Amino acid sequence: MNPLSTYKTISANNTTVTKNWYVVDAADQPLGRLSSKIATIIRGKHKPYFTPHVDCGDHVIVINADKVKLTGSKMDSKEYIRHTGFPGGQRVALAKAMKAERLIEYAVKGMLPKNRLGRKLFHNMFVYVGSEHPHAAQQPKELKFDI
Repeated sequence: MNPLSTYKTISANNTTVTKNWYVVDAADQPLGRLSSKIATIIRGKHKPYFTPHVDCGDHVIVINADKVKLTGSKMDSKEYIRHTGFPGGQRVALAKAMKAERLIEYAVKGMLPKNRLGRKLFHNMFVYVGSEHPHAAQQPKELKFDI
């Protein structure tokens, strides 16, 4: 009997995945580093049973979004460009003119897959400006990053 034939690849699915809730404090955290850590948690890449085509990530609640840091002169010079779809419809917004929660949402969304799964994963993140959030019933655990 061949011992290699007894091993099977375990693939996660919706019934085998356990989803946790985490709270992340964004105060005095660099935007990009914080966003990459949040995207990893939302995607589920920190779990040993990560499966690329399954939503096996956790829910993340971001508080104090208004206190996130942009290093250097990015607050005055970073531009977010979008297009309305009409001729001449290019719109530019500076980072200082945007809401703080939108900065984190744009950064994390850009780090998720650009498909149906990525759009579904994006709904597992909740961003709030203050230190209060309405998800106390889920009993979220505090998550600290060494950034």
